[in-house]
Amino acid sequence: MSTTRTPEVLWYLIPREGAYPWEPTGRRPVDLAYLQQLGIAVDRLGFDGALFATDLYDVWPLASAVASVTRPSFKPLLAVHPGLISPTQLAKMALSFAHLFGPDRLRFNVVNGSTEQLRQAGMQLEHDERYLLSGEYWSLVKRLTAGEVFDHKGRFYELTGAGASLRELTAIQGGTHTPLWFGGSSAPGIEMAAEHVDVYLTWGEPPHLLKEKLEHVRERAAAHGRELRLGLRLHLIVRDTEDEAWAAADRLLDVTSQATYTRMLGDPDTRDGEGWQRQFRQHGGKVPAHARELEKHPNLWPGMSLFRPGPGTAVVGSTAQVLERLAEFQELGVDTFILSGNPLLEESYRIAETILPALRGGLA
Repeated sequence: MSTTRTPEVLWYLIPREGAYPWEPTGRRPVDLAYLQQLGIAVDRLGFDGALFATDLYDVWPLASAVASVTRPSFKPLLAVHPGLISPTQLAKMALSFAHLFGPDRLRFNVVNGSTEQLRQAGMQLEHDERYLLSGEYWSLVKRLTAGEVFDHKGRFYELTGAGASLRELTAIQGGTHTPLWFGGSSAPGIEMAAEHVDVYLTWGEPPHLLKEKLEHVRERAAAHGRELRLGLRLHLIVRDTEDEAWAAADRLLDVTSQATYTRMLGDPDTRDGEGWQRQFRQHGGKVPAHARELEKHPNLWPGMSLFRPGPGTAVVGSTAQVLERLAEFQELGVDTFILSGNPLLEESYRIAETILPALRGGLA
């Protein structure tokens, strides 16, 4: 199923930045001026927006700092854990953002997190319960940001007159909710996405595995009378030649410390995220002597997940090869890409000059 939609292409923006920022020696000093410089570059280079990921810093001051120096067409995507902030307060924050920086800019990237992460925040929920909470939470946020005033009594929340205090702010939204983007590979996660979100995100996998998953997502969305856009989060290692690209991947393995490998791989049986498990199965927790030993599909490298959290698949190759792989994903119906490369600033220029024009022109 190919898509005829001109793809939306976002970059990645995070303060832990550098050539290999998972190691202290590969991390550059980052301050407000640098983050704004990065945001301005990504905006002017033609990306549609950026994903502000959960990390050491909170996403709200980061996105606000960048939104203040970028154009209204540049749309921040903020990673948010449901339940850490009340749905009414989150709606107020989103509407305030829209009022200050312009309507239709903000989007939420729904992050369900892990059981361990949420326990640190005082939430005692197991895997499936997290998705039940998420479904209720985001249905409330959607109604609140769309300007509804209502009462609600559910499993996790009981609200009276919700939205009444937001009426003045909701006028700028024009009756539409703040869009939700979300990635989850488990059955409860896919069901939550099918019922509530606008863009379903997935990490990179070989096309035959991804095809099966995306078809299932479409089927579940159709069961709810809905149709979702499909997005892909990928790291790119693009060079003039294939050999140069794989040499760059080898370099990442060489500069990573054993302590980082140990911390990231840990005990796979204790990880309750299906997405992480799917990635782990691609490399088996073994660090290869050469990056290309993990190439399960042409130019697809799952090795990033050996040393960095979250999406760990990179497309490695020449410009032509990377474009071929992206076209394969478009043929599966993907119309949204969230891309990254390290360092974020320099690689945003490389990708904008080599990959972005062809994506805009329509690969598939």
